[in-house]
Amino acid sequence: MKERIPKILMVEDDMIIAADISMQLTKLGYEVIGISTRAEDALKTLESNRPDIILMDIVLSGKMNGIEAAKVVLEKFQVPVIFLTSNADDASFQEALTAKPYAFITKPFQKSHLERTIKLALQRIAVEEESAPAPEASDHVSAMEDRLFIRSKGEMVKVLLKEILYAEADRNYCKVFTENESYLLSVPLRNIEAQLPADQFIRVHRSFVVNLQKIDAISEYHEYLTIQSSQIPIARRAKEEVVKRLRMV
Repeated sequence: MKERIPKILMVEDDMIIAADISMQLTKLGYEVIGISTRAEDALKTLESNRPDIILMDIVLSGKMNGIEAAKVVLEKFQVPVIFLTSNADDASFQEALTAKPYAFITKPFQKSHLERTIKLALQRIAVEEESAPAPEASDHVSAMEDRLFIRSKGEMVKVLLKEILYAEADRNYCKVFTENESYLLSVPLRNIEAQLPADQFIRVHRSFVVNLQKIDAISEYHEYLTIQSSQIPIARRAKEEVVKRLRMV
């Protein structure tokens, strides 16, 4: 099964330019999760759907420009930003640096420049994730014998362990899926994994921890497993342990 497709959010107030870039990104194999013309709309999107990268125009309609929006993104969501700009003067560049972007793309640009810039940003993200120290325990999730309490929309929500299907990494966030709900948490997957009983849950891939009791099928060559309608990849080094654990269920 293929690796997860990187997700990109476009923030560009010229819809013609945005549509063209979106088409190029799709052809390059990325998933464009949305196009926002205002910073306020983009920030609202981030509350429920986290991309891997944001392509942000510096000049935007609305109350915030791209630099101001990128500072909010850095502080609240920690999603990497690549600036799009038509203004390449030194003063604008120095101001944009205060938002700590991952890169700049000057318009108009070549498709190859867009492709290389995004690849370099994704590579930097991967390196940072691998080298990041294990985070401290947070108040986003706490465990009891048969349940987790997960912070969602300002409340601590009870989620029974037997109802959890799987958890999926989303950079420094993760999503916990149950039969009826999904919860987006601003903690890494390893934080959730540490709260789950090892006899019931198993890490099958760097991005997935699954409930053994919820597995419906496993592919012939053990490349992926199925839980309800979701196909979840199995890492090569995890295949033997997954098969062994399934035989014990």
